[in-house]
Amino acid sequence: MTVKSTSRARKKAAPGVPDPARAGVGAEPELVQLLTPEGDRVEHPEFPLTVTPEELRSLYRDLVLVRRFDAEATSLQRQGELGLWASLLGQEAAQVGSGRAMRPGDYAFPTYREHGVAWCRDVDPLNLLGMFRGVNNGGWDPNEKNFHLYTIVIGAQTLHATGYAMGITKDGADDAVIAYFGDGASSQGDVNEAFTFASVYNSPVVFFCQNNQWAISEPTTVQTRIPLYRRASGFGFPGVRVDGNDVLAVLAVTRWALDHARTGQGPVLVEAFTYRMGAHTTSDDPTRYRQSEETEAWKAKDPILRLKAHLEKEGLADEAFFAEVEAESEKLGLRVREGVRSMPDPDPTLIFDHAYSEPHPLVDEERAEYEAYAASFEGGEHH
Repeated sequence: MTVKSTSRARKKAAPGVPDPARAGVGAEPELVQLLTPEGDRVEHPEFPLTVTPEELRSLYRDLVLVRRFDAEATSLQRQGELGLWASLLGQEAAQVGSGRAMRPGDYAFPTYREHGVAWCRDVDPLNLLGMFRGVNNGGWDPNEKNFHLYTIVIGAQTLHATGYAMGITKDGADDAVIAYFGDGASSQGDVNEAFTFASVYNSPVVFFCQNNQWAISEPTTVQTRIPLYRRASGFGFPGVRVDGNDVLAVLAVTRWALDHARTGQGPVLVEAFTYRMGAHTTSDDPTRYRQSEETEAWKAKDPILRLKAHLEKEGLADEAFFAEVEAESEKLGLRVREGVRSMPDPDPTLIFDHAYSEPHPLVDEERAEYEAYAASFEGGEHH
């Protein structure tokens, strides 16, 4: 059984091209949308999508559990259990939709906020938190999950992704790469260099920009004079803007973009138009630079509520299903809380073990100096 989408008249246009009739002051930006904020299913001529009721329920489960994990992490940081946390609140659909669009062989290069993509790549949430607690350097094997370690340096991962994609081409594989970055990172030289290399070498990479409207305290409007997705045309590849709070639209557009890349047609820029509902990180106070009315307006576009509304309207999920998902989220929250608090402190000398792949005399000397320094404290240890 599949879900049939209802039709809505639309002007035929290239993917992501804005509708002049909607370009007035205060108008909503033109973007690819398959699920309205009210939960109604619509069609888009360039990006059709057929999903089963089971797939819809699975996407809803992903969204709820990812949000719960993120909320627990924020609380744990406030309680002093984590050093820092970068919340994804409001961006769940952009991450789950794009994460579920990937094939097993595709490779993702994240920033430090792609917790939802990590979830889709089967990375244990506790491994993410171990890094923010300072007890590991990532905790997962990137090549096992096809999900690279988090990158803190803004925009650097786009170059890593492009290089990896160039390697895929040389290997003759049909996999693709997806590189995540934010609207603020789009101004970085690394990102623009990655665009150049990917275009010239026709690399199978999708640049996925989560435009959450704010680069810390600076709005997108002061960074660019055109919509971000249109920057792709200057580098010679297509760009598409998608409703980043619509998990179905993100799934359809990212699936198309990855297939476009993997079939030798070159890179694609996807701009997921979304909103960062919370702070940039737990060290940030967004009330100092943005108005509460803006945040309230975006609450009406909540990615979880719109999918729930659709499931209810179409009779595809009952109260028992929603209660089951809520119970699962409670279990996840408990596992996260208990798991973080029981993480053992690492041996401080482990940092020396991974400076080089082989033994190195200078590192050995530095290790010996540190061990002597630590031994000088009472108890023989210094953390």
